[in-house]
Amino acid sequence: MKIKFDRLANLLQRQYEAITQNQREIPFSLRNPNGNERVFGGNEPEFTLVLKNDQGIAALSTMDQDLIARAYLLDDIEVEGDIMKVLALRDLFSDKKGFNFAWRFIQPFLFGQVKSDKKWISKHYDIEEDFFLHFLDKKHRAYSQAVFAYDDEPLEDAETRKFEFALEAVKAKPGDRILEIGAGWGSFVEFAGKKGIQVTSLTISNRSKNFVQNIIDEQNLPCKVLLEHFQQHDPGFRYDAIVNCGVTEHLPDYAGSLKQYQRLLKPGGHLYLDASADKVKNSHGTFMNKYVFEGNGHLMVLHDYLAKAAKTPFLLKGVWDDRHNYYLTCREWAKRLDENREAI
Repeated sequence: MKIKFDRLANLLQRQYEAITQNQREIPFSLRNPNGNERVFGGNEPEFTLVLKNDQGIAALSTMDQDLIARAYLLDDIEVEGDIMKVLALRDLFSDKKGFNFAWRFIQPFLFGQVKSDKKWISKHYDIEEDFFLHFLDKKHRAYSQAVFAYDDEPLEDAETRKFEFALEAVKAKPGDRILEIGAGWGSFVEFAGKKGIQVTSLTISNRSKNFVQNIIDEQNLPCKVLLEHFQQHDPGFRYDAIVNCGVTEHLPDYAGSLKQYQRLLKPGGHLYLDASADKVKNSHGTFMNKYVFEGNGHLMVLHDYLAKAAKTPFLLKGVWDDRHNYYLTCREWAKRLDENREAI
């Protein structure tokens, strides 16, 4: 075991030296099941990767993000210290995208985009909503990044600001008809509906649909929720505005979705959308695709999206960088997941 551990430590040392040439050094240690330890970096380790068995050593030796993350979930690898420091060194490891990655693009060709989306979304949302409610904010149940006034602001207040920002962006007023793409757990329906705005919310998850319908019925909101794919929605009238919080990642056909927005909006209507973004398509890893969001969607590539938008009648009103807000939101979700670990 020591021979295998030494080989692994030497490999990790070479990788560590390569990446720390261009980023801040984060010293850490590696410990094998026998208690042998190797320190990387010149200062006191900020975290320790504990290899609990041969499976943990084998997984880390692959230097593959997906296999290492799975080993962590299976308790073959343990982290002592701040896991955020571990994630800051993720460039140590590669993502050996294989058949699973290719299959996500093949399925829509075989079965159609709408049918594939319904299967993928169902796998994510059609579990007990209590799981989501254990980590989302208690006021809105918003499954979308908040907008923080300061880093330690309560998540509930930051989510309120986010919805106020969205409504202001589309110039919403009582009586307006707004289409929401992605009902989630009813956060936007409830927030806008209480202001007298007529929201039509789309979802392709049965659990989401039933949950949001109960909110509408209990509060007598001027809203409705439909079990319908965005690309198939045809209400017979045009909306004053459309709000899309975090669904653009699941609409990889930019030109097609922009055409649908045009069909559904009144002349002069407003579109608000936010999305996780990157500079290249299909950058999210195999682990994310397997365990979090399945499907052929990808992080929004802003320059590609704006190039498609430039060929439409839409006028760009503003772009905001919410990266830090997204980090603060995910940090709070992770904290709440940890706090509710036993219940989950």
